[in-house]
Amino acid sequence: MPAALLVLAAAVLFGTTGTAQALGPDGLDPLFVGAGRVTLGGALLAAYAAARGELRGLRRWPRVPLLIGAAGVVAYQACFFAGVAAAGVAAGTIVTIGSAPVFTGLLAWGFGQGRPSGRWLVATLMAVAGCTVLVLAGGASRVDPVGIVLALGAGLGYAGYAVTAKRLLDDGHTPAGVMGATFGGGGVLLLPVLLVVGPGELADPGVLAVVGYLAVVPTALAYLLYARGLAGLTAATAATLTLAEPVVAALFGVLLLHEPVTASRLTGAGLVLAGLLVVAAVQRRDEATVPPP
Repeated sequence: MPAALLVLAAAVLFGTTGTAQALGPDGLDPLFVGAGRVTLGGALLAAYAAARGELRGLRRWPRVPLLIGAAGVVAYQACFFAGVAAAGVAAGTIVTIGSAPVFTGLLAWGFGQGRPSGRWLVATLMAVAGCTVLVLAGGASRVDPVGIVLALGAGLGYAGYAVTAKRLLDDGHTPAGVMGATFGGGGVLLLPVLLVVGPGELADPGVLAVVGYLAVVPTALAYLLYARGLAGLTAATAATLTLAEPVVAALFGVLLLHEPVTASRLTGAGLVLAGLLVVAAVQRRDEATVPPP
């Protein structure tokens, strides 16, 4: 499967997260859910990679990318939920989604992974604008400076683990190994959060079902697909392609949660899809110009 389609498939799975939480028990603590999905999902990814022998020699892997990647996983989860709590769902989500591709492009450039192209920038701006319209269509938001800073921290955290994962993949490590090491490390760092927030909630079958689904599908499975696609893309391109997630989330909201179809939702989805089509076209052009070995 082409690399771009693998990342888009991952984005589809990412997009089921909100619906799964909405269909779960009332009163779920978002921070508990985030810590639980990464801790369990990271353990699954690490176990899968270890069973395939893809974590051999882990002690010899470059430590800085591993540490930045694991810290990025933690920062994304913690800052996103804290940012949403402070700034509101719409504002926190918009800032996180909008900043993540930009931070990724800048960090990738700084890590020597290539300067993002002008077409990538245009496509990303279109997709981010569409995401903004989609999120605002869900309701009004309040603006809180601390929440905005935290949401920017979440976007930077995403960029951190995306760029370092690309670095490890380029070094010859496998997608499963990279995700197992990165998310396994992030899960270990988030385990204290899970214990403090309240592991007793997992005794509730409904909570366990939600956390289990989020750990297996939009975490373990999705990030395996994402890493396999990332191996053939730049980190900046992959980050822009994952902006398909809000479109999928909106679609599931309409189909399963009976949310209304509005002109703003359709406009936002159209902008995102237009941006993704530009990214896909640029990727196909780049692949066509690569000389055969």
